[in-house]
Amino acid sequence: MTLTVNGERQETDAATLACLLEALELGDSVVATALNGRFVRAVDRDRTALKDGDAVEILAPRQGG
Repeated sequence: MTLTVNGERQETDAATLACLLEALELGDSVVATALNGRFVRAVDRDRTALKDGDAVEILAPRQGG
């Protein structure tokens, strides 16, 4: 299926948001996620199904000032 991940089209076989993060080697990272503009809590990623055409945003926290 084709997803848009952080604004870029990407092919994936990931069935869930958690699987997508694993495929992107971000499974253990502290990140915020959104699916089609809606925030997805970390505890909900395993049961958040992906479908062709979905838009995923993955954001990492920043430090500094």
